[in-house]
Amino acid sequence: MKWITREKARVDRIACPWLIRKFVDRDAEFLYVPGDQVLEVARREGATPYDVPGAELTHFEKDGQEYVTFDAVIRAYRLSDPALLDLAEIVRVADGGSGSRPEAAGLEAAATGFRQIARDDIENQRLQFPLYDALYAYCQWRIEKGGKLEHTGR
Repeated sequence: MKWITREKARVDRIACPWLIRKFVDRDAEFLYVPGDQVLEVARREGATPYDVPGAELTHFEKDGQEYVTFDAVIRAYRLSDPALLDLAEIVRVADGGSGSRPEAAGLEAAATGFRQIARDDIENQRLQFPLYDALYAYCQWRIEKGGKLEHTGR
């Protein structure tokens, strides 16, 4: 299946492809185009648009809370893994939402840096996917520990 979004991805538009490949569509193909072309190219290519106005999978509000496209994918595909829900909170805050997750600042900084060094969005994906694998493992660990962080410094 093809998926399409705006070019020059950073947080949510890289987190979503990671989520889709890991939990929705292992063989997903991703296209990145200028924002004003997403819906037109989606129709032509038979691709599912995401994180763009007019798409089903995009930012939304519920009960006064802003959610990002990562949340929309989780909701649409009925994913209920507690570690994914924890990761969604980090992505939401890193993508500019309100909340208090210290990990979000690191994710935002890393995502911005990867966007700067990547040749294009596909390389950006390739570079960032291991970061999301690590954050997901971290969230699994947090859930196993009951949500409590323990200082493990030297």
